[in-house]
Amino acid sequence: MPAPSRTSVERIVAAGRSVLSDAGMEGLTMQRVASEVGVRPPSLYKHVANRADLVRLIVGDIAREVRSLLASAAVGVDAGEDLRAMAAALRGFARRDPHAFGAMFSPAAEESALDAGAYADAAEPILEVAARLAGAERALDAARTVTAWASGFLSMELAGAFHLDGDLDRAFAYGVEALIEALRATR
Repeated sequence: MPAPSRTSVERIVAAGRSVLSDAGMEGLTMQRVASEVGVRPPSLYKHVANRADLVRLIVGDIAREVRSLLASAAVGVDAGEDLRAMAAALRGFARRDPHAFGAMFSPAAEESALDAGAYADAAEPILEVAARLAGAERALDAARTVTAWASGFLSMELAGAFHLDGDLDRAFAYGVEALIEALRATR
């Protein structure tokens, strides 16, 4: 009779998220994740094929969390208010877990990239708000514009790349307002 498994994919992903948060993508190793779940590295391979598979599973978990944050932030009354709330939720997530944010919004190696369906599911809340702001025919373009601006701003903020004086909270709010105004004008 085979011995029962001492871990699961869910525990491995949770441990991987913890390692990622602490050590970044460079520190995310099979050895470190195995140590986190209390098994030897070969035991991980019963549940994940390799590091690329582990990264894909972790990024998928992050994508589901981001989708949930964005969907929870939007209350559906006013598209501008929803976009403000979603932007604030994404900024809060980026500040709480910059490595997870980076993993979600950085290019992935082909072998660890999520499938298109996972990205589409994660993008659904922003696509819905973008359609309400810019119209259904421009929803994808609008959502890409919002995502590109937000990921760029937040990546620069996290990296300390804004070198001029000024209030970053005010600049972030200004950017969100400019996007709302621009998207509504294209309708």
